[in-house]
Amino acid sequence: MSKQHIVPTMEVIGADGVHVGTVDAIVDGRIKLTKRDSGEGSHKGHDHFIDLSLVAIVEGKQVRLSANAAVAVTLEEEESRKSV
Repeated sequence: MSKQHIVPTMEVIGADGVHVGTVDAIVDGRIKLTKRDSGEGSHKGHDHFIDLSLVAIVEGKQVRLSANAAVAVTLEEEESRKSV
């Protein structure tokens, strides 16, 4: 499957298989994660995005990233494209 097959509710996992988030939508070349996966503290309750360039493969109902989960979460962006 290709990036065009990414749809809402798919699980986003790192290259290591660890959960990163859940797809809410594809917006401007980025995966918008559901708000429940947006972290804690000042990041809780607002949108986070992952650039589609980080997608390695789409398999079944999972989007696997090319980076391990611990690295991928450091690459998340706000809606304004600023780093989280």
